[in-house]
Order: sequence, then structure tokens, then C-alpha cells
Amino acid sequence: MQNSPLAGRLGWAEFEYDFAKDGGAIGTIALGEKILPPGALILGGLIWVKTACLGTNGTMQLMAVGADDILAATNVSALTLNALIDVVPVYTAATAVRCTAHTRLTMTIATTAFTAGVVFIGLAWGFGD
Repeated sequence: MQNSPLAGRLGWAEFEYDFAKDGGAIGTIALGEKILPPGALILGGLIWVKTACLGTNGTMQLMAVGADDILAATNVSALTLNALIDVVPVYTAATAVRCTAHTRLTMTIATTAFTAGVVFIGLAWGFGD
């Protein structure tokens, strides 16, 4: 039996963001380094709210390639302590996100700033060129 040429081509990208330490102003925030390789297919993942997010009525949206491809705008009221939130890719071809270049995750804060909270974002990806 021969191994698939895709064997060993799976990865896990992790991002952690602390609004109190790193800021939560309205706008777009680049998260970490460009760690998703060209050709990566984001297959699924989750968001874990390690510390409840605070803000009057703000929303958080996450994207890798296009708007809402990881998380549609989500109100701060849903980002409670230990909340687990699904990402858009759910291990199907229809929801997978393809990165054409080295890619970094970005977060957009809208409506009002976030003043506190820590979120962990984990994304499963595969294939890469």
C-alpha cells in the first residue's frame, strides 16, 4: 500500500487575542503572523472565549480571505466566559476556505470597542501547495 501524497499535510493554526492587552478599538486588527501557507484549505475549527469579552454593543468578525469566511459579525453579548463558538468552515467542501498566498487571520471590531476579554481561535487546515 502506498501513502497518499497528502499524508502529513494537515495543520492546526492557533491565534489568541487579549483585548485588554492588545487593544479592541473599532477597526481591523491583524492577528499574529501569516501562518497559513499558500494553498491551505481551512476545513474547520472553533473559537473559545477564555475570558468574557466586554464592550457596550460591539461586534467581532473574523476573516482569512473574504468577509465573514471564518466568523460573521457576532455581538459581544455572545462572547461569554468559556463560550465555544463554531467557525464558518464545517469540514465540508462548500464551506472550506482556500488561501492563495501566505495568510494571516484578521479581526474586525465594529459598533463599539471591546475593552476586555480573551479569545482563542483554532483552525484546522489541510493540503497547502
